[in-house]
Amino acid sequence: MTPADPGVYISPAQTHAEVRRVADGQIRMEGKLDEIVRDLRDSRDHLADHESRLRRLEANRWPLPTIGAIAGVGGAVAAVVALLQH
Repeated sequence: MTPADPGVYISPAQTHAEVRRVADGQIRMEGKLDEIVRDLRDSRDHLADHESRLRRLEANRWPLPTIGAIAGVGGAVAAVVALLQH
């Protein structure tokens, strides 16, 4: 015959200590999550700023090739005129 299993006894103090440990861990996680959310908001603001800067650069870039093409055509016309005058 085997003796009855006495089981495991967890005192109320041990239970309370474990609950406090878990609660403290949760508080730390909430703080870290708040920090992550702040960082994400900052990243979103930076991304929007970079996007607007890129859009402005792209909008201001178009005159350069046009000016180059006009200068090229003007040079070609000047060369033709110079050839015809000789």
